[in-house]
Amino acid sequence: MANKPGKRKFGAIRVLNSGRVQASYLGPDGIRRFADHTFPDETSADVWLTVKRAELIRGDWMDPDLGRELFDDYATRWIKEHKLGPRTREEYERIYRVSVKPGLGRREVAQIKPNVIRTWRSDLLDSGRSEDAAAKAYRLVRAILSTAVDDELIRQNPCRIKGADKARRRERAVATVQQVWALATILDGRWFAFILTAGLTGLRWGELIALRRQDLDLDAGTIHVARAFAELKGGKLVLVPPKSEASERHVTIPAILVQPLAAHLDDYVGSQADALVFVGERGGTPKRGSWRSTVRWTQRVKDAGLPAGFSFHDLRHTGNHLAARSGASTKELMQRMGQSTMRAALIYQHATDQRAREIADKLNELVEGEIKAISEGKPDDDDGAAGVLVPTA
Repeated sequence: MANKPGKRKFGAIRVLNSGRVQASYLGPDGIRRFADHTFPDETSADVWLTVKRAELIRGDWMDPDLGRELFDDYATRWIKEHKLGPRTREEYERIYRVSVKPGLGRREVAQIKPNVIRTWRSDLLDSGRSEDAAAKAYRLVRAILSTAVDDELIRQNPCRIKGADKARRRERAVATVQQVWALATILDGRWFAFILTAGLTGLRWGELIALRRQDLDLDAGTIHVARAFAELKGGKLVLVPPKSEASERHVTIPAILVQPLAAHLDDYVGSQADALVFVGERGGTPKRGSWRSTVRWTQRVKDAGLPAGFSFHDLRHTGNHLAARSGASTKELMQRMGQSTMRAALIYQHATDQRAREIADKLNELVEGEIKAISEGKPDDDDGAAGVLVPTA
């Protein structure tokens, strides 16, 4: 039974043979849109039509057909077309393949509601995925669906679970200055300055192995971080630009690091401006896994008195910790470490060169004092136990 002429200003309702009611209306594109379900009575159908009319009047009506693309197709295209570094793209592809596609891939984008997200995340954790893995997958899905909102495929992002984007991070080991010095001394040779630079400046592995002679200004006591190597699946190294605007930076180094770096440049680095600073014995760029095996990292860590499981990345955390102990503010610390997010970019500004020099000088005093204690055989008076564990920022 169709509506009678003049009885309805917007939309149409029709009572089906089953007794249920079908509702429809003409969209702004002139196409008749039917509700995706029938209603038990005309009153319920009228409510639905009232909502649709209000959406049209407010100008926030959305074409329901646009959200019918499979999430798998949309997400795959998002990862392919989004501006990502090669290593990040590989990681996103892995996370999507392992943790997202099995639960969400066959659903239409518009079908992914908050309850669907809750069930998917719960199933992930029940299947044995760690909280960290679930958090990474959740952040990826949220980012993809945020773009779907921008594309007007859906009205709101269904990822609304408080705390689902965070996981309890493992406490990272922070080495004492004595331990950093001991580790550098044990590795010695071409890796002496490498370890000291990592532990006293907090540069990332990829940034360290991409440094060129021209990036070191030892007269000014600065290192220019302008690029990094990313190691892809299969071990291929790819030179990539800084991860963000904040990642390209000049790091002011403590004076005690100048002489080891100068000696390293003389002994192990070619004279060309673009010669890589840290290379293996055959001149190749080190890869993290094979380098660990070559230098017998696990044993060297033990020999230096560091806790089991101490990683190379923990040297970066150590550098961060030392700079904080030297009096760097959060803003200055973020600049020194090259940390940046969209939110942080509005908050953290570049520290002045003078203040950066003051931080490095205080760090130098701290390091020199503790190195002197080593030579005099005095016990470590650090405010924590050797290899103390502190929460990561």
